[in-house]
Amino acid sequence: MSQTTTEKVIHSLKKRHRKEKVFKAGGFLAVLFGFFLVFALISDIVIKATPAFSQHWIKLEIDYRSDWLDVEGINVSELESANYRGVLKKSLYQMMPEVSGRRDKRGLSKLVSTSAEFTIRDYLIANPEWVEKKVDVWVKLDDDVDTYLKDEVPLGEPGPRVTEKSAQWIKQWVESGLIESRFNVDFFTQGDSREPESAGVKGALTGTLYTMLVTLLLSFPLGVAAALYLEEFAPRNRFTDFIEVNINNLAAVPSIVFGLLGLAVIINVFGMPRSTPLVGGVVLTLMTLPTIIIASRASIKAVPPSIREAAMGLGASRMQVAFGHVLPLAMPGIITGTIIGMAQALGETAPLLMIGMVAFIVDVPGSVTDAATVMPVQIYLWADSPERAFVAKTSAAILVLLGFLLVMNSIAAFMRKKFEKRW
Repeated sequence: MSQTTTEKVIHSLKKRHRKEKVFKAGGFLAVLFGFFLVFALISDIVIKATPAFSQHWIKLEIDYRSDWLDVEGINVSELESANYRGVLKKSLYQMMPEVSGRRDKRGLSKLVSTSAEFTIRDYLIANPEWVEKKVDVWVKLDDDVDTYLKDEVPLGEPGPRVTEKSAQWIKQWVESGLIESRFNVDFFTQGDSREPESAGVKGALTGTLYTMLVTLLLSFPLGVAAALYLEEFAPRNRFTDFIEVNINNLAAVPSIVFGLLGLAVIINVFGMPRSTPLVGGVVLTLMTLPTIIIASRASIKAVPPSIREAAMGLGASRMQVAFGHVLPLAMPGIITGTIIGMAQALGETAPLLMIGMVAFIVDVPGSVTDAATVMPVQIYLWADSPERAFVAKTSAAILVLLGFLLVMNSIAAFMRKKFEKRW
């Protein structure tokens, strides 16, 4: 018996509705799977980064004897060049008299960070009256000891890079209340270091801020001006078509090519200094300009022609129409394109490696012409380091970079909302 037209339509509707439900379920699962992957990635980074935000310190009784310091008085210039390494070792041996033998003493001194001698130096320079006195000073433990304590290995048992004797000494210090864990403020206030316990992100974070500032100050006005000219003023001919095609092609060029361009032209031809945020900003500007121009043109093109026609009907010039009506209405989309370009520049490493921003730089840059590195390069350097403590530092630096990106995008979103106008 043949189906009627109504029955065929009902059967077709059921089939289409079933397909629609399957598609919706597949789309929902795809979104859910994507969120799960992001959550798993962020969770893994947070778990690995947690140890980097704490640091173990030990309280040592430092004996500032003048004969150990190799000084004759409390003159500040003498104190700055005193023998603090010897004071640190002898005070440590004095605190642990049961440790004997050259090898054991060397192992004991290695349990304390190499930065400890600078810590006790700074304390004495700030308090020169401590000469010939014994003072309790908190100093950092070595990164191997710090990692050993964070791994929660049973006290007294040897662990990775911690011998049995060293484990016994650490157990003695813990039970005596000489060791405590503190929030690692130095991670945010110090520059890079060869020693994981002393390494911080301030230098790389400052370099990133300067580089992004240079990139924004150059790419935003140039990109918007180019987009506005091409969309509102440029004649339609082969030359402008050639420019448009090349802008679209530049958006797909690998980022390392821009690094090679910066090395060959900006540094070698113009003689600008290597490893500086100024050169890094110029290179990233060249890389982000196509993205900003394309997004800005699309936003300008989206402004209704009636806005232009109404303004020109009231006697406004093309310049007044472009800057007084079209540009303000297109600004939210332009800012969105700028966010995309800046976010891309923030995570770039390859072009900056080519211009020397991969160098080991301890000092925090004070201007755009000082030698610096940036967060992605700092993460790359730490990830390549053999010390276990740098694993946590790498993950913590990734969280700082994501936080920097979040703050930057939040400011941009606020500006976009402020300039948003409806028609």
